[in-house]
Amino acid sequence: MPAGPNEDQSKKESEMKLPVSGWDPKRVRVLILYFLAMLVVLWFWQSTLTRLTVRTIPYSEFKEHLGRGEVVECSVEFDQITGKIELGEESIEERARAPEQLEEGLEETSFVFRVVRIEDPDLVEELQEAGVKFTGVRPNPISTFLLAWALPIVLLVALWMYVGRRMGRAATGMMSIGKSRARFVSDEGTGVDFNDVAGCEEAKFELREVVEFLKEPERFRALGARIPKGVLLVGPPGTGKTLLARAVAGEAKVPFFSISGSDFVEMFVGVGAARVRDLFENAKQQAPCIIFIDELDAIGRTRGVHLGTANDEREQTLNQLLVEMDGFDPNVGVILLSATNRPDVLDRALLRPGRFDRLVVVDAPDAQGREAILKVHARGKPLHEDIDLERIARATAGFSGADLANALNEAALLAARRGGKAIRQKDLEEAIEKVVAGPERKSRRLGEKEKRRVAYHETGHALVAVYSEGADPVHKISIVPRGRAALGYTMQLPTEDQFLLSQSELRDRIRGMLGGRAAEKVVFDEITTGASNDLEQATALAREMVCHYGMSEKIGLTSVAKREEYLMPGQEGLLQRDCSEETARKIDEEVKKILDRAYKEAIEILEAHRDQLETVVAELLKSETLDAKAFYKLIGLAVPEHREEKSPGDVPGS
Repeated sequence: MPAGPNEDQSKKESEMKLPVSGWDPKRVRVLILYFLAMLVVLWFWQSTLTRLTVRTIPYSEFKEHLGRGEVVECSVEFDQITGKIELGEESIEERARAPEQLEEGLEETSFVFRVVRIEDPDLVEELQEAGVKFTGVRPNPISTFLLAWALPIVLLVALWMYVGRRMGRAATGMMSIGKSRARFVSDEGTGVDFNDVAGCEEAKFELREVVEFLKEPERFRALGARIPKGVLLVGPPGTGKTLLARAVAGEAKVPFFSISGSDFVEMFVGVGAARVRDLFENAKQQAPCIIFIDELDAIGRTRGVHLGTANDEREQTLNQLLVEMDGFDPNVGVILLSATNRPDVLDRALLRPGRFDRLVVVDAPDAQGREAILKVHARGKPLHEDIDLERIARATAGFSGADLANALNEAALLAARRGGKAIRQKDLEEAIEKVVAGPERKSRRLGEKEKRRVAYHETGHALVAVYSEGADPVHKISIVPRGRAALGYTMQLPTEDQFLLSQSELRDRIRGMLGGRAAEKVVFDEITTGASNDLEQATALAREMVCHYGMSEKIGLTSVAKREEYLMPGQEGLLQRDCSEETARKIDEEVKKILDRAYKEAIEILEAHRDQLETVVAELLKSETLDAKAFYKLIGLAVPEHREEKSPGDVPGS
C-alpha cells in the first residue's frame, strides 16, 4: 500500500531530525544511564553477597568459640569481626543435647560468621593464645566514597532537578498563559468530508464555495471576487455545526484550528486578547487554513457598560477578535468558521459585512434529510432486511442529527441485549420511543385503580384526536410507565408535512391535548394530577394564538408579546409582555375562553362515543399497548395512510 502525503512528510521530518554524525543524543543518554545502573548493581551485589552468606552471632558466643579454640581465622574490621569457625566435639555434643534451640542450617560443623565488634582490649591477646590466624582490614574506599559522598550528592542533585523542573513548568505556564489553546489538525487530518454530513444540503451548498476558494483561490481572484472572511453557522444543538466545519477542512485539505469560545476567557484581563492574537498569528503561518470557534456567544455577546473583571476580559477578547477579522492588517487565506445557537445575543459589530459575511442556518432536517442521516449513521451496523429507514425518518419529525445517531445507537444496544445479530425494525421503533418518552419503568407498578385511570386518560386523547378533523392520526397508545413521570403516552403522526397551521387546526390540537382530562371527567366525574403537562401545553398554544397569531377578536391584530428565540428544539422561546395591564387581563380572558371551549367540545365527543371509549380501554388494560391498526379496528375506522411526520402526544403526570 503506498504511503500517503502525511507518511512521506513524517518520514522526511524524522530524517531531518537525525544529527550529521549518525549518533542519536537520546540513545547516548540512555546508554550512559544503563552503564551507571550496571555499576551500581555490581557494587551492591559485591558488597551484600558476602553478608548474605555469613551467619551473624552474638559477641558472647564468639568469645565462647574462641575460648574453645574453634575460631580458625578472622578479620578484624573497624566495626565488625568476620571469620570461620570449626565446631569441636564439645560444641557438637552440646548442640545435640538441645536440638530445639538449633536454628535452621546450623547442623554443619563449620560456618562463616560475623559479629559486631565491641571494645575489648584483651581481644588480640586472646586471639594469639588461641592460635587464631587474624588480620586487620581497612574500610573499602569505594564503599566509603559511595555511601559518604556520592549517594548524598546524587540525592541532592536529583532533588534540585525535580524542584527546578516543577518551578520551570510553573514559570512556563505563567509565561504561556497568553498562548492559544486551539487544537491543530494538519492537512487531511479531520477525517470527515461532505459525504459524512447529511440532512443539511442548503448549508453544504453555501460552504462549498469556501472549499472551492481554498482549493482554487486564483479562479475567484481573477474575477475580483472575495471569499467571506467569516461564516457563522447558526442552528439548534445537535444539528451538525461542528461536523460541518470539520467537513469543510476535510474537503479543502487545509490545516484546521479548533477552539471553544470559553477557552479564551480567563480571570486576568488581557489574556483572552493575547490568545486571539496568538491564534491568528499561528493561522497566518499555516495559511490557507480554517479557524473554527465553537460556542461563539461565550465571547461575542453584546458589549455594554458593566462592572466586573470577567466582563472586561470578555469585551477585550471580543475587541481583539474584531480587529483580527477586519482590522488594519488584513488576514489573507484565513477563514473563520463559528457556531452558535444564540445569534440574538451576538454583538452587531461581529455580524456586519467584512467580518461574518455569511450566515448559514443549520436547522433540524426534514424527512428526506433524516433518512439520509440515518443511512450515514447506519454504516457499519448490521441491519435486518425488515428495516425501513424511510418509515423511521417519517416517524422522527423534529429530531436532530445527534438525536438520530442516539436512536440508532440505542437500537443497537437493544439488539445486543436480546442477543440478536442484526438490528430489526422493532428495535428502532422501541429506541425512538425510549428517546421521546424515556425508558420503560418496569419497577414502577401501578395499582389497578391508577392503571384504569391512565387507560381512560390516554384513550381520551386518542378518541378526541380521531374525531377532530385537524388533529394528527393516532399511531400508538401505551399505558406502560416511561421516564421520570410519564405514566402513559399517545403518539400521533401527521399525514403530510405542515408548515402552516390554520385556526381550526390549532383548536383541534388544543382539544386533543385536553382529551385526557375530559375522559377523567366523563368517566369518574373527578379529576387527577395527570393532566398537568396537558394544561401547560394547551395554555401555551392558546396564548400563542392570542398574542402572536392575532386569532382573537377581542385583542385583534395587535402583537402584544415579544418572543426570545433560543433556537432550542421543541421550545418556542420565552414570552415577554408588551402591553398594558388592561390588555394583559383581556389576554387571560381570551386564553381561558379558548381552553373552556376546547374542553367542552372534548367532553361532548367522548360522551357521544362512550361505547368506543369503554371498548378501547378494556383492550388497552389487557395488552397495555395498542398500535394504529389495532386501535382503528376497535373503533371501526380505516387506518389513515401516508403518515409523514411524528409528533409525540401527551404524557400524563409529567
